[in-house]
Amino acid sequence: MEPLSDFKGKWKATLKERSAEQADDLPNYHVSDPETLACTSRPESFEIGTGASIYTRTLLPAILEAEREVILVTCFWAPSSTLNALNETLTKLAKQRCEEIRNGSAAGPDAHILPPLRIRICFSSRSPFQKLFHTSSRAGYVYPPSQWPTKLGLPTPELLEAGRIDLQVKTLFFLPFSVMHPKFLIIDRRRAFLPSCNISWESWLEGCVQITGDAVSRLMQFYWGVWEHDTGDGMGDRSDCEQRDSITRMSSSIGRIGLTSVESPATLFKRLDVGTTPTVLLPSSHHRNPQFRPFPWQLTARPPATPLNCAILHLFDISQSTIYLQTPNLTSSAVIDALLEALQRSINVTIVTSKGMMVLEQIVTAGTTTSMCLISFIRRYRQRQARNSKAEAVGDPGSTVDLEAQYSRLGKLKISYFHPATRDSATRPLEEPVQSHLKLTIVDGQYTVLGSGNMDRASWFTSQELGILFQSREFASSVSESVAEVLSDRLDTIFDSEAR
Repeated sequence: MEPLSDFKGKWKATLKERSAEQADDLPNYHVSDPETLACTSRPESFEIGTGASIYTRTLLPAILEAEREVILVTCFWAPSSTLNALNETLTKLAKQRCEEIRNGSAAGPDAHILPPLRIRICFSSRSPFQKLFHTSSRAGYVYPPSQWPTKLGLPTPELLEAGRIDLQVKTLFFLPFSVMHPKFLIIDRRRAFLPSCNISWESWLEGCVQITGDAVSRLMQFYWGVWEHDTGDGMGDRSDCEQRDSITRMSSSIGRIGLTSVESPATLFKRLDVGTTPTVLLPSSHHRNPQFRPFPWQLTARPPATPLNCAILHLFDISQSTIYLQTPNLTSSAVIDALLEALQRSINVTIVTSKGMMVLEQIVTAGTTTSMCLISFIRRYRQRQARNSKAEAVGDPGSTVDLEAQYSRLGKLKISYFHPATRDSATRPLEEPVQSHLKLTIVDGQYTVLGSGNMDRASWFTSQELGILFQSREFASSVSESVAEVLSDRLDTIFDSEAR
Protein backbone atom coordinates (compact mmCIF):
# COMPACT_ATOMS: atom_id res chain seq x y z
CA MET A 1 0.00 0.00 0.00
CA GLU A 2 1.24 3.49 -0.85
CA PRO A 3 2.52 5.38 2.22
CA LEU A 4 -0.04 7.80 3.67
CA SER A 5 -2.71 6.46 1.28
CA ASP A 6 -5.36 6.37 4.03
CA PHE A 7 -4.58 9.97 4.90
CA LYS A 8 -3.96 11.75 1.61
CA GLY A 9 -7.14 11.06 -0.36
CA LYS A 10 -9.76 13.07 1.51
CA TRP A 11 -7.16 15.55 2.78
CA LYS A 12 -6.17 16.52 -0.77
CA ALA A 13 -9.78 16.54 -1.92
CA THR A 14 -10.78 18.97 0.83
CA LEU A 15 -7.90 21.32 0.03
CA LYS A 16 -8.68 21.28 -3.69
CA GLU A 17 -12.39 21.81 -3.07
CA ARG A 18 -11.63 24.94 -1.05
CA SER A 19 -8.60 26.08 -3.06
CA ALA A 20 -10.21 29.41 -3.98
CA GLU A 21 -10.07 30.38 -0.29
CA GLN A 22 -6.31 29.81 -0.28
CA ALA A 23 -5.38 31.87 -3.34
CA ASP A 24 -3.95 34.72 -1.24
CA ASP A 25 -2.37 32.54 1.44
CA LEU A 26 1.20 33.07 2.62
CA PRO A 27 2.66 30.82 1.36
CA ASN A 28 0.42 29.56 -1.45
CA TYR A 29 2.85 27.51 -3.58
CA HIS A 30 1.05 24.30 -2.60
CA VAL A 31 -2.51 25.38 -3.40
CA SER A 32 -2.67 24.04 -6.95
CA ASP A 33 -1.17 20.68 -5.97
CA PRO A 34 -1.19 19.70 -2.27
CA GLU A 35 0.67 16.50 -3.23
CA THR A 36 3.87 18.59 -3.36
CA LEU A 37 3.77 18.74 0.45
CA ALA A 38 4.14 14.95 0.72
CA CYS A 39 7.71 13.68 0.90
CA THR A 40 9.98 11.53 3.05
CA SER A 41 12.35 12.32 5.87
CA ARG A 42 14.74 10.62 8.20
CA PRO A 43 14.01 11.57 11.82
CA GLU A 44 17.38 11.73 13.56
CA SER A 45 16.46 12.69 17.12
CA PHE A 46 13.67 13.81 19.42
CA GLU A 47 14.34 15.97 22.45
CA ILE A 48 12.32 17.29 25.37
CA GLY A 49 13.36 20.08 27.71
CA THR A 50 12.88 23.81 28.17
CA GLY A 51 13.54 26.37 25.46
CA ALA A 52 16.86 27.34 27.00
CA SER A 53 18.03 23.74 27.39
CA ILE A 54 17.05 22.76 23.83
CA TYR A 55 18.76 25.81 22.36
CA THR A 56 21.99 25.46 24.34
CA ARG A 57 22.26 21.66 24.13
CA THR A 58 21.20 21.16 20.49
CA LEU A 59 20.31 24.15 18.31
CA LEU A 60 23.23 26.46 19.04
CA PRO A 61 25.84 23.67 18.70
CA ALA A 62 24.26 22.89 15.32
CA ILE A 63 24.77 26.52 14.28
CA LEU A 64 28.44 26.19 15.17
CA GLU A 65 28.71 23.26 12.75
CA ALA A 66 27.24 25.20 9.81
CA GLU A 67 29.52 25.55 6.81
CA ARG A 68 27.60 27.83 4.45
CA GLU A 69 24.15 28.75 5.72
CA VAL A 70 22.00 29.04 8.83
CA ILE A 71 18.28 29.82 8.69
CA LEU A 72 16.69 30.45 12.09
CA VAL A 73 12.96 31.15 12.19
CA THR A 74 11.08 31.77 15.42
CA CYS A 75 8.04 33.71 16.58
CA PHE A 76 8.81 35.57 19.80
CA TRP A 77 12.07 37.37 20.54
CA ALA A 78 12.74 38.50 24.09
CA PRO A 79 15.67 39.21 26.44
CA SER A 80 16.43 35.85 28.01
CA SER A 81 19.10 33.29 28.75
CA THR A 82 18.34 31.83 25.31
CA LEU A 83 19.03 35.16 23.59
CA ASN A 84 22.19 35.60 25.66
CA ALA A 85 23.33 32.15 24.57
CA LEU A 86 22.62 32.96 20.91
CA ASN A 87 24.66 36.15 21.24
CA GLU A 88 27.47 34.19 22.86
CA THR A 89 27.36 31.60 20.08
CA LEU A 90 27.53 34.14 17.26
CA THR A 91 30.23 36.15 19.03
CA LYS A 92 32.47 33.15 19.62
CA LEU A 93 31.81 31.86 16.13
CA ALA A 94 32.74 35.21 14.59
CA LYS A 95 35.93 35.46 16.66
CA GLN A 96 36.94 31.92 15.78
CA ARG A 97 36.32 32.60 12.10
CA CYS A 98 38.44 35.76 12.38
CA GLU A 99 41.26 33.61 13.71
CA GLU A 100 40.77 31.12 10.86
CA ILE A 101 40.95 33.98 8.37
CA ARG A 102 44.15 35.34 9.93
CA ASN A 103 45.75 31.90 9.93
CA GLY A 104 44.78 31.46 6.29
CA SER A 105 46.31 34.80 5.34
CA ALA A 106 49.54 33.94 7.12
CA ALA A 107 49.75 30.61 5.30
CA GLY A 108 50.02 32.29 1.92
CA PRO A 109 47.97 32.48 -1.29
CA ASP A 110 47.52 28.70 -1.59
CA ALA A 111 45.79 28.41 1.78
CA HIS A 112 42.11 27.48 2.04
CA ILE A 113 39.87 30.56 1.96
CA LEU A 114 37.14 30.41 4.58
CA PRO A 115 33.78 30.70 2.75
CA PRO A 116 31.20 33.27 3.91
CA LEU A 117 28.55 32.05 6.32
CA ARG A 118 25.05 33.24 5.39
CA ILE A 119 22.78 33.62 8.45
CA ARG A 120 19.13 34.60 8.21
CA ILE A 121 17.17 35.25 11.41
CA CYS A 122 13.40 35.69 11.10
CA PHE A 123 10.84 36.39 13.80
CA SER A 124 7.47 38.05 14.30
CA SER A 125 6.98 39.52 17.77
CA ARG A 126 9.38 41.53 19.93
CA SER A 127 7.09 43.96 21.75
CA PRO A 128 3.55 45.40 21.62
CA PHE A 129 4.96 48.65 20.21
CA GLN A 130 6.84 46.81 17.46
CA LYS A 131 3.70 44.94 16.42
CA LEU A 132 1.43 47.98 16.59
CA PHE A 133 3.56 49.94 14.13
CA HIS A 134 4.81 47.06 11.99
CA THR A 135 4.57 47.36 8.23
CA SER A 136 1.73 45.42 6.60
CA SER A 137 3.91 44.66 3.58
CA ARG A 138 4.66 41.00 2.94
CA ALA A 139 8.25 42.09 2.35
CA GLY A 140 8.42 42.63 6.10
CA TYR A 141 10.90 44.78 7.98
CA VAL A 142 14.66 44.27 7.77
CA TYR A 143 16.57 45.53 10.81
CA PRO A 144 19.51 47.80 9.96
CA PRO A 145 22.82 46.40 11.26
CA SER A 146 23.19 49.32 13.67
CA GLN A 147 20.18 48.01 15.63
CA TRP A 148 21.42 44.43 16.00
CA PRO A 149 23.23 44.99 19.31
CA THR A 150 20.94 47.71 20.70
CA LYS A 151 17.46 46.35 19.94
CA LEU A 152 18.02 42.66 19.31
CA GLY A 153 20.84 41.68 21.66
CA LEU A 154 23.06 40.41 18.83
CA PRO A 155 26.78 40.97 18.12
CA THR A 156 27.99 44.12 16.39
CA PRO A 157 27.99 44.16 12.58
CA GLU A 158 31.73 44.91 12.60
CA LEU A 159 32.54 41.68 14.45
CA LEU A 160 30.29 39.58 12.22
CA GLU A 161 31.64 41.14 9.04
CA ALA A 162 35.20 40.50 10.18
CA GLY A 163 34.29 36.81 10.52
CA ARG A 164 32.73 36.78 7.03
CA ILE A 165 29.28 36.26 8.50
CA ASP A 166 26.51 37.66 6.30
CA LEU A 167 23.64 38.32 8.70
CA GLN A 168 20.14 39.59 7.97
CA VAL A 169 17.34 39.94 10.52
CA LYS A 170 13.76 40.24 9.28
CA THR A 171 10.31 40.44 10.86
CA LEU A 172 6.78 39.82 9.59
CA PHE A 173 3.57 40.69 11.44
CA PHE A 174 0.06 41.60 10.32
CA LEU A 175 -2.46 43.41 12.50
CA PRO A 176 -4.51 42.62 14.45
CA PHE A 177 -3.30 39.16 15.59
CA SER A 178 -1.35 37.53 12.77
CA VAL A 179 1.98 36.43 14.14
CA MET A 180 4.26 34.16 12.14
CA HIS A 181 4.28 31.30 14.63
CA PRO A 182 6.52 28.63 12.94
CA LYS A 183 9.86 27.76 14.51
CA PHE A 184 12.64 25.92 12.70
CA LEU A 185 16.38 25.85 12.12
CA ILE A 186 17.94 24.73 8.83
CA ILE A 187 21.68 24.03 8.64
CA ASP A 188 23.30 24.04 5.19
CA ARG A 189 20.01 22.86 3.65
CA ARG A 190 20.92 19.34 4.73
CA ARG A 191 19.37 18.98 8.16
CA ALA A 192 16.62 20.76 10.02
CA PHE A 193 15.24 21.10 13.52
CA LEU A 194 11.62 21.88 14.36
CA PRO A 195 11.40 23.00 18.00
CA SER A 196 8.29 24.23 19.77
CA CYS A 197 10.22 26.92 21.65
CA ASN A 198 10.90 30.59 20.99
CA ILE A 199 13.84 32.80 21.85
CA SER A 200 12.22 33.85 25.07
CA TRP A 201 12.47 33.68 28.85
CA GLU A 202 9.70 31.24 29.81
CA SER A 203 10.56 27.91 31.46
CA TRP A 204 8.07 25.77 29.59
CA LEU A 205 8.13 22.14 28.52
CA GLU A 206 9.18 22.03 24.86
CA GLY A 207 10.02 19.47 22.20
CA CYS A 208 12.28 19.36 19.16
CA VAL A 209 12.61 16.91 16.28
CA GLN A 210 15.66 16.79 14.01
CA ILE A 211 15.25 15.57 10.42
CA THR A 212 17.30 14.99 7.29
CA GLY A 213 16.21 13.94 3.83
CA ASP A 214 13.78 15.26 1.25
CA ALA A 215 11.63 17.09 3.82
CA VAL A 216 14.45 19.58 4.38
CA SER A 217 14.12 20.85 0.81
CA ARG A 218 10.34 21.13 1.32
CA LEU A 219 11.03 23.16 4.45
CA MET A 220 13.34 25.39 2.42
CA GLN A 221 10.51 25.87 -0.07
CA PHE A 222 8.25 27.00 2.78
CA TYR A 223 10.95 29.40 4.01
CA TRP A 224 11.42 30.96 0.57
CA GLY A 225 7.67 31.22 0.08
CA VAL A 226 7.27 33.24 3.28
CA TRP A 227 10.49 35.06 4.11
CA GLU A 228 12.25 35.56 0.76
CA HIS A 229 9.42 35.40 -1.78
CA ASP A 230 10.08 39.06 -2.63
CA THR A 231 13.73 38.53 -3.58
CA GLY A 232 12.95 37.01 -6.98
CA ASP A 233 15.67 34.47 -6.31
CA GLY A 234 13.58 31.30 -6.30
CA MET A 235 15.29 28.68 -4.20
CA GLY A 236 18.56 30.51 -4.62
CA ASP A 237 21.93 29.07 -5.44
CA ARG A 238 21.80 25.68 -3.77
CA SER A 239 25.06 24.32 -5.12
CA ASP A 240 27.18 25.65 -2.27
CA CYS A 241 24.99 24.19 0.45
CA GLU A 242 23.83 20.92 -1.04
CA GLN A 243 27.02 19.56 -2.60
CA ARG A 244 28.48 17.93 0.47
CA ASP A 245 31.55 16.61 -1.32
CA SER A 246 32.46 20.02 -2.72
CA ILE A 247 32.64 21.66 0.67
CA THR A 248 35.98 21.83 2.42
CA ARG A 249 35.24 21.68 6.11
CA MET A 250 36.82 24.38 8.19
CA SER A 251 39.17 23.52 11.02
CA SER A 252 37.63 21.28 13.67
CA SER A 253 38.56 23.93 16.22
CA ILE A 254 35.24 25.60 15.37
CA GLY A 255 33.45 22.64 16.91
CA ARG A 256 35.46 22.99 20.12
CA ILE A 257 34.16 26.45 20.99
CA GLY A 258 32.94 26.28 24.57
CA LEU A 259 29.31 27.33 25.09
CA THR A 260 27.30 27.81 28.24
CA SER A 261 24.82 24.94 28.49
CA VAL A 262 21.50 25.25 30.34
CA GLU A 263 20.27 22.06 31.99
CA SER A 264 16.66 21.22 32.81
CA PRO A 265 15.29 18.46 35.07
CA ALA A 266 12.90 17.67 32.21
CA THR A 267 15.62 17.12 29.61
CA LEU A 268 15.39 13.90 27.62
CA PHE A 269 17.24 13.29 24.35
CA LYS A 270 16.57 10.25 22.19
CA ARG A 271 18.63 9.35 19.13
CA LEU A 272 16.36 7.76 16.52
CA ASP A 273 16.95 5.02 13.98
CA VAL A 274 13.56 4.70 12.31
CA GLY A 275 14.81 4.99 8.73
CA THR A 276 13.14 6.78 5.85
CA THR A 277 9.67 7.86 6.95
CA PRO A 278 6.63 9.05 4.95
CA THR A 279 6.25 12.72 5.82
CA VAL A 280 3.98 15.66 5.00
CA LEU A 281 4.90 19.29 5.58
CA LEU A 282 1.79 21.13 6.77
CA PRO A 283 1.79 24.92 6.28
CA SER A 284 -1.04 27.02 7.69
CA SER A 285 -1.26 30.59 6.42
CA HIS A 286 -2.10 33.53 8.66
CA HIS A 287 -5.47 35.23 8.17
CA ARG A 288 -6.05 38.84 9.21
CA ASN A 289 -9.81 38.39 9.61
CA PRO A 290 -10.42 36.45 12.86
CA GLN A 291 -14.02 35.72 11.81
CA PHE A 292 -15.38 36.35 15.29
CA ARG A 293 -19.02 35.35 15.88
CA PRO A 294 -19.86 37.18 19.14
CA PHE A 295 -23.64 36.75 19.09
CA PRO A 296 -25.38 33.53 20.13
CA TRP A 297 -27.56 33.41 17.01
CA GLN A 298 -24.51 33.38 14.73
CA LEU A 299 -23.20 30.09 13.41
CA THR A 300 -19.67 29.11 14.41
CA ALA A 301 -17.17 30.13 11.73
CA ARG A 302 -15.60 27.33 9.74
CA PRO A 303 -11.80 27.35 10.19
CA PRO A 304 -9.67 28.20 7.13
CA ALA A 305 -8.85 25.24 4.89
CA THR A 306 -5.11 25.15 5.45
CA PRO A 307 -3.07 21.95 5.02
CA LEU A 308 -2.47 21.80 8.78
CA ASN A 309 -6.07 22.45 9.83
CA CYS A 310 -7.42 19.93 7.31
CA ALA A 311 -4.81 17.35 8.31
CA ILE A 312 -5.71 17.47 12.00
CA LEU A 313 -9.44 17.19 11.35
CA HIS A 314 -8.93 14.40 8.83
CA LEU A 315 -6.69 12.44 11.19
CA PHE A 316 -9.37 12.65 13.88
CA ASP A 317 -11.94 11.53 11.31
CA ILE A 318 -9.99 8.44 10.19
CA SER A 319 -8.83 7.46 13.69
CA GLN A 320 -9.61 3.87 14.58
CA SER A 321 -8.49 3.46 18.19
CA THR A 322 -6.68 6.31 19.98
CA ILE A 323 -5.98 10.04 19.86
CA TYR A 324 -3.29 11.63 22.05
CA LEU A 325 -3.29 15.42 22.12
CA GLN A 326 -0.82 17.67 23.93
CA THR A 327 -1.34 21.39 23.43
CA PRO A 328 -0.62 24.57 25.42
CA ASN A 329 -4.26 25.65 25.08
CA LEU A 330 -7.49 24.16 23.77
CA THR A 331 -9.99 26.78 22.58
CA SER A 332 -10.68 25.71 18.99
CA SER A 333 -14.33 24.67 18.70
CA ALA A 334 -13.52 22.73 15.52
CA VAL A 335 -11.04 20.58 17.44
CA ILE A 336 -13.40 20.02 20.36
CA ASP A 337 -16.29 19.07 18.06
CA ALA A 338 -14.06 16.65 16.13
CA LEU A 339 -12.84 15.03 19.35
CA LEU A 340 -16.41 14.53 20.55
CA GLU A 341 -17.30 12.90 17.24
CA ALA A 342 -14.29 10.59 17.59
CA LEU A 343 -15.34 9.69 21.13
CA GLN A 344 -18.81 8.90 19.80
CA ARG A 345 -17.14 6.38 17.46
CA SER A 346 -15.48 4.64 20.44
CA ILE A 347 -12.09 6.32 19.94
CA ASN A 348 -10.15 6.74 23.21
CA VAL A 349 -8.93 10.33 23.67
CA THR A 350 -6.18 11.59 25.98
CA ILE A 351 -5.56 15.33 26.37
CA VAL A 352 -2.67 17.06 28.14
CA THR A 353 -2.80 20.84 28.35
CA SER A 354 -1.84 23.77 30.58
CA LYS A 355 -3.88 25.65 33.16
CA GLY A 356 -3.83 29.44 33.30
CA MET A 357 -1.36 29.83 30.43
CA MET A 358 -1.56 33.09 28.45
CA VAL A 359 -5.11 33.70 29.70
CA LEU A 360 -5.35 37.28 28.44
CA GLU A 361 -4.22 36.17 24.98
CA GLN A 362 -6.87 33.42 25.00
CA ILE A 363 -9.63 35.86 25.88
CA VAL A 364 -8.56 38.39 23.23
CA THR A 365 -8.14 35.88 20.39
CA ALA A 366 -10.83 33.35 21.31
CA GLY A 367 -13.26 35.04 23.70
CA THR A 368 -12.87 32.12 26.07
CA THR A 369 -10.22 30.14 27.95
CA THR A 370 -8.96 26.58 27.99
CA SER A 371 -10.50 25.95 31.42
CA MET A 372 -13.92 27.14 30.24
CA CYS A 373 -13.70 25.05 27.08
CA LEU A 374 -12.72 21.95 29.04
CA ILE A 375 -15.65 22.41 31.42
CA SER A 376 -17.97 22.57 28.41
CA PHE A 377 -16.20 19.62 26.75
CA ILE A 378 -16.60 17.42 29.84
CA ARG A 379 -20.25 18.43 30.22
CA ARG A 380 -21.01 17.49 26.62
CA TYR A 381 -19.19 14.17 27.06
CA ARG A 382 -21.22 13.38 30.19
CA GLN A 383 -24.43 14.24 28.35
CA ARG A 384 -23.52 11.66 25.72
CA GLN A 385 -22.70 9.17 28.45
CA ALA A 386 -26.11 9.76 29.99
CA ARG A 387 -27.91 9.37 26.66
CA ASN A 388 -26.13 6.10 25.96
CA SER A 389 -26.86 4.78 29.45
CA LYS A 390 -30.52 5.74 29.16
CA ALA A 391 -30.83 4.10 25.75
CA GLU A 392 -29.31 0.89 27.08
CA ALA A 393 -31.55 0.95 30.16
CA VAL A 394 -34.81 1.21 28.21
CA GLY A 395 -33.83 -1.38 25.61
CA ASP A 396 -35.88 -4.58 25.33
CA PRO A 397 -33.66 -7.58 26.19
CA GLY A 398 -35.70 -9.73 23.80
CA SER A 399 -35.42 -7.33 20.93
CA THR A 400 -33.41 -8.26 17.86
CA VAL A 401 -32.29 -4.62 17.41
CA ASP A 402 -28.55 -4.24 17.80
CA LEU A 403 -28.34 -1.51 20.44
CA GLU A 404 -24.58 -1.26 20.08
CA ALA A 405 -25.03 -0.36 16.44
CA GLN A 406 -27.47 2.41 17.44
CA TYR A 407 -25.58 3.65 20.48
CA SER A 408 -21.91 2.80 20.11
CA ARG A 409 -19.79 2.69 23.22
CA LEU A 410 -18.29 6.07 23.96
CA GLY A 411 -14.54 6.17 23.81
CA LYS A 412 -12.61 6.72 27.03
CA LEU A 413 -11.70 10.33 27.81
CA LYS A 414 -8.83 11.44 30.02
CA ILE A 415 -7.86 15.10 30.49
CA SER A 416 -4.85 16.30 32.50
CA TYR A 417 -3.23 19.60 33.35
CA PHE A 418 0.55 19.90 33.33
CA HIS A 419 2.28 20.99 36.53
CA PRO A 420 5.95 21.35 37.54
CA ALA A 421 7.48 18.34 39.26
CA THR A 422 8.44 20.59 42.16
CA ARG A 423 5.33 22.53 43.13
CA ASP A 424 7.03 24.75 45.72
CA SER A 425 8.44 27.68 43.74
CA ALA A 426 10.95 28.42 46.51
CA THR A 427 12.71 25.08 46.06
CA ARG A 428 12.00 24.57 42.35
CA PRO A 429 15.06 24.13 40.08
CA LEU A 430 15.66 27.10 37.78
CA GLU A 431 14.80 25.25 34.56
CA GLU A 432 11.94 23.11 35.85
CA PRO A 433 9.13 23.69 33.32
CA VAL A 434 6.08 25.36 34.84
CA GLN A 435 3.77 24.94 31.81
CA SER A 436 3.62 22.65 28.79
CA HIS A 437 4.24 24.35 25.43
CA LEU A 438 4.75 21.13 23.44
CA LYS A 439 2.46 20.68 20.44
CA LEU A 440 1.95 16.98 19.76
CA THR A 441 -0.77 14.84 18.19
CA ILE A 442 -0.51 11.05 17.87
CA VAL A 443 -3.32 9.12 16.18
CA ASP A 444 -3.64 5.32 16.29
CA GLY A 445 -0.02 4.99 17.34
CA GLN A 446 1.19 5.64 13.79
CA TYR A 447 0.49 9.27 12.77
CA THR A 448 2.51 11.90 14.64
CA VAL A 449 2.15 15.65 14.14
CA LEU A 450 4.70 18.05 15.63
CA GLY A 451 5.40 21.71 14.92
CA SER A 452 4.13 25.11 16.00
CA GLY A 453 0.35 24.72 15.82
CA ASN A 454 -1.70 24.85 19.00
CA MET A 455 -5.26 23.62 19.34
CA ASP A 456 -6.48 27.12 20.12
CA ARG A 457 -8.50 29.53 18.04
CA ALA A 458 -5.53 31.78 17.29
CA SER A 459 -3.56 28.97 15.65
CA TRP A 460 -6.60 27.82 13.69
CA PHE A 461 -7.76 31.22 12.44
CA THR A 462 -5.16 34.02 12.56
CA SER A 463 -1.57 32.87 13.15
CA GLN A 464 0.70 31.39 10.54
CA GLU A 465 1.67 27.88 11.63
CA LEU A 466 3.76 24.97 10.42
CA GLY A 467 3.27 21.32 11.26
CA ILE A 468 5.02 18.16 10.15
CA LEU A 469 3.33 14.76 9.93
CA PHE A 470 5.19 11.46 10.18
CA GLN A 471 3.64 8.07 9.48
CA SER A 472 5.66 5.54 11.45
CA ARG A 473 4.67 3.35 14.36
CA GLU A 474 8.27 3.20 15.51
CA PHE A 475 8.61 6.99 15.50
CA ALA A 476 5.25 7.46 17.24
CA SER A 477 6.27 4.93 19.88
CA SER A 478 9.62 6.63 20.52
CA VAL A 479 8.00 10.05 20.89
CA SER A 480 5.17 8.70 23.05
CA GLU A 481 7.54 6.87 25.39
CA SER A 482 9.77 9.94 25.75
CA VAL A 483 6.85 12.21 26.56
CA ALA A 484 5.32 9.73 29.00
CA GLU A 485 8.63 9.46 30.87
CA VAL A 486 8.92 13.23 31.29
CA LEU A 487 5.24 13.63 32.25
CA SER A 488 5.22 10.78 34.77
CA ASP A 489 5.30 13.15 37.79
CA ARG A 490 3.99 16.30 36.11
CA LEU A 491 0.27 15.70 35.51
CA ASP A 492 -2.94 16.46 37.39
CA THR A 493 -5.82 14.45 35.96
CA ILE A 494 -9.00 16.54 36.05
CA PHE A 495 -11.25 14.05 34.28
CA ASP A 496 -11.03 10.32 33.68
CA SER A 497 -14.07 8.50 32.36
CA GLU A 498 -12.66 5.25 33.77
CA ALA A 499 -12.30 6.62 37.32
CA ARG A 500 -14.74 5.24 39.87
